[in-house]
Amino acid sequence: MNSRERVLAAIRHEEPDRVPIDLGAMGSTGIMAIAYRKLKQYLGIDEGQVRVYETMQQIAEIEQLILDRFHLDVVDVNNSWCSRPQGWKPWVLEDGSDAFVRVGFDPQSDGEGGYVIVDSRGNVRSRSPRGCLYFEPVYHPLADMTSVEELQDWQPGQLSDQYLDRVHARAKALFENTDYATLGGFGGNIIESGQSLRGWGQFMIDLAADPEFTHALLDKLTELHLANLKRYLDAVGDYIQVIQMGDDLGTQYASQVSLEMYREFIKPRHSAIYQYVGEHSDVAVFLHSCGAISMLIPEFIDEGVHILNPVQTSAANMDPEMLKREFGDQMVFWGGGCDTQAVLPNASPAEIREHVQQRMEIFKPGGGFIFNQIHNVQADVPPENIVAMLDAAWEFGEY
Repeated sequence: MNSRERVLAAIRHEEPDRVPIDLGAMGSTGIMAIAYRKLKQYLGIDEGQVRVYETMQQIAEIEQLILDRFHLDVVDVNNSWCSRPQGWKPWVLEDGSDAFVRVGFDPQSDGEGGYVIVDSRGNVRSRSPRGCLYFEPVYHPLADMTSVEELQDWQPGQLSDQYLDRVHARAKALFENTDYATLGGFGGNIIESGQSLRGWGQFMIDLAADPEFTHALLDKLTELHLANLKRYLDAVGDYIQVIQMGDDLGTQYASQVSLEMYREFIKPRHSAIYQYVGEHSDVAVFLHSCGAISMLIPEFIDEGVHILNPVQTSAANMDPEMLKREFGDQMVFWGGGCDTQAVLPNASPAEIREHVQQRMEIFKPGGGFIFNQIHNVQADVPPENIVAMLDAAWEFGEY
C-alpha cells in the first residue's frame, strides 16, 4: 500500500498493511522548532532550513528528509506557502539557535526582553514575554460589546481568492504527483472563536448569562464558516482526503461546558459545518479537540465527525482501552500514540518504545488508528526520545 491508500483504509476502519504515521500534518500534530532543530542535529542532517511556519506555537515545517526518515504518511496542504507566500527571513529561537520565519512576521520588543505583535491600528495582538516559548494571543476585538445590535456592524474575515488559488495549486500538485494522504486545515471553530473574540472569561460568562447575545454571535460565525467552507471545498475537495476542524472543548479534568450547554450552543453549529462536508464531498472530517472530552464523543459521531485528535489519554476519563472499546468502531483515533505530558519528555528511549508498543496493541486492531503523539512535541523533548517514539511506531505498526 502507498501512504494515501494506507490512511484511507484506516479511516474506513479496515486494517491496512501497517498503521499510518503522522508528524506535522496540521498545527497541533507536529513539533516545536527548537525540538525540530535538535532532532535534525541528532540525525546529522545539515540540509534544509528550520522554518517556523506557525508562529504562535513555534511549530516547524516538516521537510522531505524527515518525512522519508520516519516513513510519514500525511502532509499538510495549508502550508506556509499557501497562506504566507512572501518568503522567509532569519530568526533566533528562544534557546538562541537559528531558524527562519515568514517575511511579514515582525514582532517588536516589549522593553523587558520579550516581544509583542502589534497590528496596523496599534492593537497588541499577542505577546511572548521574556523566557516564553510561544506568542500568546491577548487581543479580543469584541470584548467590549454589550448588545446584539452592535454585532450587526461586525464583519468577520473571509478566505481570500489569492489564498484559495494557492491552496488549490498545492493540493492538486500533491494529489497528482505524490502518494501522500493530504489533509486540509479549515478550522470551523465555534467555542474557540467565541473565546478569541470575546476573551475566554467573558465568553464563558456569555454562555451562562447572555444566551441571546451568544446565539447571535455564534450564528454569525457559523454563517461565515459555511460560506468559507463552500469555497474551500470547491478549491481543494477533489484533492484532499481529510479536512481538519478544531474546537478545544476539554480541560485536564472535564469538559469546558456541560452536556446541556454543549447541545444548546455548540452542537447545532458543529452539525451544520461537519454535515455540510459530508453532503458535498467524500472528505473525512477530522476534529482536533483537547482534554477530557469522552462525554462528547457520541455527540461528535452524531454530528458527522470521522476522526478525533489528539486523543489526550492523560486527561480524565480518556483511558485508551475504554476509548477503543466504546468508540473504536465509529471513531478513528488520530493521536494517543504517545503521552507527551509525562512519558515523551521524561522517559528513557527504551521506556518510550515499550509505551508506544502498548498503545499500538490497544489502538491498531481493526484499523481506525493513525499514529500520532498527543499534540505537538514540545521544545524540551530530547531528540533521542523523538526518534525512539517514531521508530517504535514503524516497528510495531505492521498488521
